[in-house]
Amino acid sequence: MDIGRNHECELVEALSASAPDPNFGATLSDGESVREDTRDDGLAERRRNYGLGRTPHSNLILNQELPLIMHIDLNSCFATVEQQSRPSLRGKPIGVTNRIRENCCVIAASIEAKQLGVKVGMSRKEAEQLVPNFIMLETDPPKYHWAYQRLMRIMKSYSPNVKMKSIDEGLIDFHGTPHQDLVKVGYEIKQRLHKDLGCWMRCNIGIGTNRFLAKLASGLHKPDGLDLINADNLQEVYKGLKLTDLPGIAKRLSLRLMQNHINTPLEFLMADDQILRKQVFRSTIMGLGWYQRLRGFEVDDFKTKQGQVGRQFVLDKRTNDDDEILARLQYLCQTSAMKLRHSGLDARGMLVWLVFAKAPTFGNGRPEGFWQKRKMYDTAVFTDQDVFARARELFLQRPRQTVTAIGMTCYGLTPTTRSQITLLPENVRADDLMLALDDANTRYGNFTVTYADALIGKNLIKQKIPFGSTRYFELLISGT
Repeated sequence: MDIGRNHECELVEALSASAPDPNFGATLSDGESVREDTRDDGLAERRRNYGLGRTPHSNLILNQELPLIMHIDLNSCFATVEQQSRPSLRGKPIGVTNRIRENCCVIAASIEAKQLGVKVGMSRKEAEQLVPNFIMLETDPPKYHWAYQRLMRIMKSYSPNVKMKSIDEGLIDFHGTPHQDLVKVGYEIKQRLHKDLGCWMRCNIGIGTNRFLAKLASGLHKPDGLDLINADNLQEVYKGLKLTDLPGIAKRLSLRLMQNHINTPLEFLMADDQILRKQVFRSTIMGLGWYQRLRGFEVDDFKTKQGQVGRQFVLDKRTNDDDEILARLQYLCQTSAMKLRHSGLDARGMLVWLVFAKAPTFGNGRPEGFWQKRKMYDTAVFTDQDVFARARELFLQRPRQTVTAIGMTCYGLTPTTRSQITLLPENVRADDLMLALDDANTRYGNFTVTYADALIGKNLIKQKIPFGSTRYFELLISGT
């Protein structure tokens, strides 16, 4: 259901720098039984308002619940924020990268650049060959911090159940809130986005009965679309899509589906759950998950476990000097240790990897210009000093070659035990000191108090914009 686009916005220079209700709707169990809604609170009228009714095929069980999940996706977020803050860039093909250099790549492209064929991950040279007037900019994190906070404020004003999926997209779960016309709410959010962030800011909004359909709806009419998928129009929506248009279905999985004679989203919807469980996914959990997900039932409302924390950096200059490389590595370790503490985690495992100037050639599946060393320790750590000490120990075992890139990863993560009583007073003092430094940096700004040796790395390593999880992004905001 194409709800339409928003109207022309006023000029605002704003930037300068589920689980459903257990008594509501039908649910699908492993045995495909359906529990009907027994409440009489105007449900029939509300269903009519949303166009809900019987499914076209009586033997196809779809979620008849009102769509109460809204997915919001800012269009070309970082590039659009730059255009909002600099009116001279509006309407022009621009891209954003973390650090401008000869071989940098596009991490975000404006709508105008995308329309001319520029894609995320494309090198600067390729983009300029494709679009001669292409403009590349360096990221400006404080602007994105500001936009993220404003978006969160808008979303949380409608429901306490808000989940950010990444920096530029999130969802609102309206279960348990007073009944609202979510289409009207969607248009209202678009207007508030223009008012609070600026007239150049646009977003796609999707509404569905589960997270999957809401995200799918948000991508149907880019840019600036607003779409709703419910039991009545779900099959029509699927008819107009390819398998790879479905969130979570990439090329490899689509090939597996086609090998089992499932060539379209509609055939995917109609597929027997036994085929999905035993032939396609070869997993009862995954097969049943997709069987229910495609029909609008919620299976994705769960918390994921964080498995590792780390950072990487392409060196500003190629070098074989230990002191220069270690200064940068210490900064990576310090910011990764901050992530650990922010997430309430300790780490036992440490991995350090390097890329050498020697041209990578492939042998035994691994580039010869790549080296890594890992170790699982007996004890878990969380302080800057301890994380760096372990990374340094592994780093010093490296081959003596010129290094072009470095990275480190903490793994073997466990919930922190630092609140427990210890018999070693020196550990207590070290932990208390680290927490006191965190408090100071939270209050006065990240890295206000830091190690002298890490200052070199801090001044050289530009703050990157983290994609995917927003944990680190929220940590950065808390210290600004």
